[in-house]
Amino acid sequence: MDPLYVRALHIIFVITWFAGLFYMPRLFVYAAEAHESGSVEGKVLLKQFAIMKRRLWFGITWPSAIITLIFGLWMLDTLNWYIQEWLWVKLGFVVGLYLYHFSLHYIYKLQARGDFRFSGNQMRMWNEVATIFLFAIVFLVELRNTVDMLWGLVGLVALVVVLLLAMRIYKSLRKS
Repeated sequence: MDPLYVRALHIIFVITWFAGLFYMPRLFVYAAEAHESGSVEGKVLLKQFAIMKRRLWFGITWPSAIITLIFGLWMLDTLNWYIQEWLWVKLGFVVGLYLYHFSLHYIYKLQARGDFRFSGNQMRMWNEVATIFLFAIVFLVELRNTVDMLWGLVGLVALVVVLLLAMRIYKSLRKS
């Protein structure tokens, strides 16, 4: 298969994987808040969220993660395993992203058993981790060696600070 097709399919499945990684923690937030309410409506919502989480996780997110990995390895093979410095850094972020994915699977299993040990606010914070990985990986791929790694790290830290401030502001607005 033409390497451009492999790359295009890799990008498509990265997008669908991220769709799941962005939406799944939101469902965790909603489920945790429904559980915390203890109301009849909360119990009805929990059943609906359980269906939505299962379909999203096993119908979109997991298959996309696997297919992304397959096409990613296929692209590496077309490079004859010659990996430049920026690609090593990107692969490190990709490993971190898969670890994040596994952490979501752990939370999925907890909530499926009725164990809501993480609050809605904790899940809101965890929801932003995928955004950080997305920024880091896309900037590395698109800018490669044109950006000094130090400036990239500074930008990533600035993004984290902005996200944390936005979450704090949102939380204070919700309380008032």
